[in-house]
Amino acid sequence: MIFKQLFEPLSSTYTYLLGDPQTGQAILIDPVIVSMERDLGVLHELGLTLAYTLDTHIHADHITAALALRNATGSKIAAPAFDCLPCADVAIEEGCPFEVGGISLQPLHTPGHTDGHFSYLLGERVFTGDALLIDGCGRTDFQNGDADALYRSVTEKLFALPDETLVYPAHDYKERRVSSIAQEKQRNARLGAGKTLEAFRSIMAELALPYPTFIDYAVPGNRACGVCPADLPDHLAQYCRQMGVSLQG
Repeated sequence: MIFKQLFEPLSSTYTYLLGDPQTGQAILIDPVIVSMERDLGVLHELGLTLAYTLDTHIHADHITAALALRNATGSKIAAPAFDCLPCADVAIEEGCPFEVGGISLQPLHTPGHTDGHFSYLLGERVFTGDALLIDGCGRTDFQNGDADALYRSVTEKLFALPDETLVYPAHDYKERRVSSIAQEKQRNARLGAGKTLEAFRSIMAELALPYPTFIDYAVPGNRACGVCPADLPDHLAQYCRQMGVSLQG
């Protein structure tokens, strides 16, 4: 399998490219619209054809490139069935492997950051989105987030994976690229070292994080599989490509 981890600095987002060398088909997990040309360039260099984009959840900090990539390449959009997105071509459900060429992802419903959040297990790797970050986790105070649900998602599903499973998150803000289930079980400041549910509730309640800068535009845009809002203020224009899809057409 061909594997690439790609970083978008504005939202500190990791996009993951998975390629099957036998069929030449590829998947992009959590593609970002401002990095679309980069991703197309990498696909071209590797001689791969984009078959699907696959998001872990409806993002609040960037616009997905799913729709723009479908328009540009003919790729299909896969997204969690939970979110009922009419723009998606394939609805992802836990217990139903998502297979492209020789790549088989095992979807895991891991709610808590958002109610429709999914992680994707691929052999010795797990793509955890915002559910489990390196030494942290996604916030739980918007998009039907729920601290209790996130605690269960991590401790009962992700921490139940083999210790050697490599953890690839959707974000990192300190230039870290990968962790492991063993490391997060031991060292994660919010969920590791046997943290109780009560302790986790307190940690999340006391974060006092500011309201997300881009959420009011990103969520509706991503519910449409990647639409840059027509009324985007000038100071937020950097979050959408000038040639990105617009609500005005």
